[in-house]
Amino acid sequence: MAFPNCTVVDHPLVKHKLTLMRRADTSTASFRALLQEISLLLGYEAMRDLKLRDEEIQTPMAKTRAPLLDGKKLVLVPILRAGQGIVDGMLQLVPSARMGHIGLYRDPETLDAVEYYYKVPANLADRDVIVCDPMLATGNSAVAALQRVKRSRPGSLRFVCLLACPEGLTNLREHHPDVHVFTAAIDERLDEHGYILPGLGDAGDRLFGTK
Repeated sequence: MAFPNCTVVDHPLVKHKLTLMRRADTSTASFRALLQEISLLLGYEAMRDLKLRDEEIQTPMAKTRAPLLDGKKLVLVPILRAGQGIVDGMLQLVPSARMGHIGLYRDPETLDAVEYYYKVPANLADRDVIVCDPMLATGNSAVAALQRVKRSRPGSLRFVCLLACPEGLTNLREHHPDVHVFTAAIDERLDEHGYILPGLGDAGDRLFGTK
């Protein structure tokens, strides 16, 4: 099944590291480190089309015109709590990026997203914004987070996740066809509890050692 709104970053290092993360016996420390490493590679692809401008600089040898990022600072917005693990890796690429946070939890009965916290930079207009969450499962949290950010009229909007599934990608595309997804893999399906199969379990619990 093709998903035109999704780029799978299928670099051999991403595949290798993701396999290590899937293993049930991978420690919390290793899981956390691997997520940061993969997130750096996902961020590299998600930022491939950032705008550039030329500026005159002085090298040790001569003056020249060279490209620099153009416009206002990039904004990274993790969906709490597990999205923070992705942002930690992406900040290695863009340490000057601005940060926002969206707090959502999934209602265990309806699987709907419930917002409990929202704080982003005051002015998102003309800024590139990347929303981050490790798992795109039902897609309800991603859909709600993107809708919330859109109220601030960002210049562009992307979504970065570690794993996606067909159900989540379809849901996101139906609600936000303008938002492109970058992920390390598209897994088979959801189970009856809304978890990705084969997946890697609860990313937040594994990241923070809470289970």
